[in-house]
This record gives sequence, structure tokens and C-alpha cells, in this order.
Amino acid sequence: MKFNLDNLVSEYSSLEQKLSDPEIFKDQKKIREVSSRKKSLEEAVNLYKEYKSIYESLEENKAMLYTEKDEEMRELIKMEVSEAEDKIPELEESLKIALLPKDPNDDKNIIVEVRAWTGWDEAALFAWELAKSYMIFAEWEWFKTEITEQTESEAGWVKEIIFEVKWEWAYSRFKYESWVHRVQRIPETESKGRVHTSAITVAIMPEVDALDVELNEADVEMTFTRASWAGWQHVNKTDSAVQLKHVPTGIMVFCQDGRSQHKNREKARNILRSKLYTYEEEKRQKELWEARASQVWSWDRSEKIRTYNFPQDRVTDHRIGQNFSWIPQIMMGRLTPIIDACALADQQAKLEAAGKWEL
Repeated sequence: MKFNLDNLVSEYSSLEQKLSDPEIFKDQKKIREVSSRKKSLEEAVNLYKEYKSIYESLEENKAMLYTEKDEEMRELIKMEVSEAEDKIPELEESLKIALLPKDPNDDKNIIVEVRAWTGWDEAALFAWELAKSYMIFAEWEWFKTEITEQTESEAGWVKEIIFEVKWEWAYSRFKYESWVHRVQRIPETESKGRVHTSAITVAIMPEVDALDVELNEADVEMTFTRASWAGWQHVNKTDSAVQLKHVPTGIMVFCQDGRSQHKNREKARNILRSKLYTYEEEKRQKELWEARASQVWSWDRSEKIRTYNFPQDRVTDHRIGQNFSWIPQIMMGRLTPIIDACALADQQAKLEAAGKWEL
């Protein structure tokens, strides 16, 4: 596939001009589209400019070697030629990666939903443990987290927890965590020492607003109840908790974050928009997967993506076929090696799908 990168530079300059035009500020959606496109091109444009400059200098230096008679100057030119010849392949590889299609959600805040699926209280316990691991990891990445909703099991463990992760690139770091996570270990209540298998689900949803998803009020049923979290008795005196149901899809959202019904209503709307956005995006992706002969990510989304085997101190990511040890540290937020490995595998798969690139 041959890319005319000079056209890319021209497009980038055109986008800069559009953003400098006062007329664009009359259309917030247009500003977002133009800004997002400019941002997606920035790295590739800068790399190409550097690549072009070094390549042109290389050609000039090679020509000078034929005419330069001074040996000391020739040695300096040869050194510059050697450095350029080493740098150009590195820039070409960086350009290939920079030119890969960008996920439009990568720089968005996210809403994380962790839910116990199979395994009763053991699944609920693991859901809470993994959610805590995510929140610690988020803090290490300098993201901000805030719990929006949680539902407890009879034993006091969390059957479901929803929390927000805010800061630039949050989605890009968490997007590989979506789907089924399986845990194998001996529960605290197991008297015979048998290993049990449980599973939880994780959903990573980009945070969207009214510009991304238009919410038709006629499609939304809203009810108010009293908050019921343990330890949140101070919010139980009023009907501050908000439940929204999107009638066409059946998607429901419940928010009881604080005393203010207004704030809970706005948070519930944000979560509902994100769920609707993810719902439509998954439908679109499914259609693309079914129509496409080769897939960048080809695992069966109906199956687990990762297994946490506590007795063997092994975490296996089934999509990339890679194992990771030191589970106690992983459950304390040491997720960077796993997430980095998934991102690298995704990048390599996309490069392979793109074939050989020519500059």
C-alpha cells in the first residue's frame, strides 16, 4: 500500500486553517471533528517531516562524497551518512505505526463496569478485587476514578460495580480489558481444598456526551428511589437515587452516588449515553467482523479473554497466548505488563494486516 504523505501534510495544514477560522466556533460538533482529525495526523506528519529532512540530507551528503577532496571532511560526511542510514529505518517503522488507523475513542474518559457472572459469592469477591486492581492501576497512570454505582451480594461482596476513569487516553489503556475474565482458586469457604472456577464480565465504555449520542427523552423512563448502599444512610432520607431505562434497547442504569438527585440524574444520563454508544458500536463491529475475511482481533468474543489461576500463580491472556506470574502484585494494580503486551500484539496484528508499506 503506497501512501502519499505529502497529501497528509497538506491535509494537516488545511485543518489548521479551518481551526483558525472564527466561523468554525459556531458548530461545536465540527470543531470536535476537525480537532480530532488534526490530532490523529499530528504524529505521522511530524515523523514524515523529520524523515523527509533526513532523507534529503542523506542524498546531499552522498553526492558530496563524489566531489569532496578533503579527507577529514569526507570522514565527517561518511559519519553523517551512516547516522542517517541507521535513523531512516527507525523512522520508517515509526511511520508505519503512526499511520495505522486510530481508534477515535482512545483519548476519551471511560466508564468501567465489572460484574459477577458465574460462581456466586466467589465471583462477586473476584469482581471486587479486580475492580480495585483497575482503580489502583488507574491511579498509577495518573487517572482519576470515581465509583458511580455498586450492588452487593448477600455475603457483602460486590456483584456489580461501575466507576468512571477520567483523563486523556484512559480508553486507550483500558480497552483491552473488555469481556469475560475467569478465575481459578480455592474459595475461603471451601473445606476440602478444591479449586473452583468462576467468571466475571468487564465492560469498558468510552464516555460520550450529547454531541456523540442524542438521547430521545421519549425513549427514556425515569424513576426515583432512595439510595441503599451500606454506609450511605445519610442519603436515604430523600429519593435521590435515579433509575433510567432506555425502552427501545432495554438498557437500564441506576445511579445513587450522592445526595443530589440532579447530579445522580446527570451521571445516569452520561452512563446511559455511553452504554448506548457501546451497544451501537458493538453492533457495527459485529457486522464488520462478519463481512471481513481477516480480523485484527480474531478471538471468539463469546469466550473468556483471560484466566487467573491462583494455585499456579499464572495469569493467561488467551488472545495473545501469553502468561504472566506474580498474581498478588497483579491484583494490587500491576497490570502494566499485561496491558502493554495486548497493545503491542494489537499493533503488530494491524501492521501484518496492512501488509508491506512503501514510503
